[in-house]
Amino acid sequence: MKSYRNFIDGQAVSAGSGKTFLDRNPADRRDILGAVPRSAAADIDRAVQSAKKAMPGWAATPPPRRAEVLFRSAQILEQKKEELACLMTREMGKLLRESSADVQEAIDTAYFFAGEGRRLYGQTVPSELKNKMCFTLRRPIGVCGLITPWNFPLAIPAWKVYPALICGNAMVLKPAEDTPLMSLFFAEILTAAGLPAGVMNVVVGFGKEAGAPLARHKDVSLVSFTGSSEVGSWIASTCGKLLKRCSLEMGGKNAQIVMEDADLDLAVTAALWGAFATSGQRCTATSRIILHEKIYHPFLKLFVKAAADLKIGRGDDPSTALGPIINETRLRQIHRQVQRAKKEGARLVLGGKIEKVGERKQGYFYQPTVFTGVSSRMSVAQEEIFGPVVGLIKVKNYEEAIRVTNDSVYGLSSSIFTRDVARAIKSIEDIQSGITYINSSTIGAEAHLPFGGIKKTGNGHREAGVTALDIFSEWKTVYLDTSGKLQRAQMD
Repeated sequence: MKSYRNFIDGQAVSAGSGKTFLDRNPADRRDILGAVPRSAAADIDRAVQSAKKAMPGWAATPPPRRAEVLFRSAQILEQKKEELACLMTREMGKLLRESSADVQEAIDTAYFFAGEGRRLYGQTVPSELKNKMCFTLRRPIGVCGLITPWNFPLAIPAWKVYPALICGNAMVLKPAEDTPLMSLFFAEILTAAGLPAGVMNVVVGFGKEAGAPLARHKDVSLVSFTGSSEVGSWIASTCGKLLKRCSLEMGGKNAQIVMEDADLDLAVTAALWGAFATSGQRCTATSRIILHEKIYHPFLKLFVKAAADLKIGRGDDPSTALGPIINETRLRQIHRQVQRAKKEGARLVLGGKIEKVGERKQGYFYQPTVFTGVSSRMSVAQEEIFGPVVGLIKVKNYEEAIRVTNDSVYGLSSSIFTRDVARAIKSIEDIQSGITYINSSTIGAEAHLPFGGIKKTGNGHREAGVTALDIFSEWKTVYLDTSGKLQRAQMD
């Protein structure tokens, strides 16, 4: 069996305790990718000290030179794209074409932030006094603690790592215990691209044993977290007590509105992709479909038929449309939520079962599941399920569709299908979410645009795009007085 180790100060390092755990293929638990370190607080401290030591040298490197490292890493990712995608499918379970897109997202992110190395713009503004210049510039924050989920095991780390690097920070990355290999290989790729030892460190372990010590560490200046709202709330509280920055990207209960004038075939295709891509294991997954009563039954017929035809299986099978759930704990949780929806009165019209046929007995598979008769007060319409489960809600008009869409503690992604341009434009203002798609699915973020949401989805920050630079840099204001005398603003 292959053994993997943490990546600290440019070296492969075992956990101090010597403990390991097994990294398994969720499509076939008999397929073991290897043993990975079960790290603890001492390992986190070692990594943080490595980052702290390396950070001043990296911060002193001119941003255009930092950008060259990012650019070379993108080229290496391109060369290894197929290899990484195959490994990701084996480790995480998603379809091979989705894994390939995950790697491509990291490539796009690398090139985008490499370009920022020759910008990192500040402002130069006039002073109210003579012989005085005023300008702003960005400065690195320090050691960043990055805690990432399993569903996008390369793209989401890239969303955090690249802007942190271009701003001059060092970091410790704690990937999800279900998908640690992508982050370990990512660190090796950046090292091969010329990143100095210690600037990026990767420590593998469980949340309470490794993630919590990283968030609490006194030498970590910022925590960037993507995951559940429950854990995000704890991180926010912890960082608040310690007066350190935190960036949170958490849950979603995303709705797709389909109005009476929509292109029905397009809306059905988008809903299938939004609800069942990555087996619904996306924070932007379409979890609610809000349908105008005039097209409710035609849409339902088309959607259920198409969902029933989705083939469940391994992600490396080109004919598969629905891959596995990440682990048994999540599989059982999805099933409990489905059973609860039935008890609350939602009508199950498709799926609702753990898939245990043939070779699928060896993995964690759940059938595509569709509920009708859903009201906005039911748990299936309010709670994030993070699986291939979707509820259909009937509404009388646009105003009701907006009310139902906004009746959620989350506000990440949304979409509306309509041919009415005025109504589409109005929906941009009316829908309470960080992302709105017009005549498209709720999933499909692009690397150069801000990603994030409102309410319990996040704490105001945005990942990706230039807005990510505001997470990983401090603004410094400079007053340069050449008058040769003491000038007092507002007084002289």
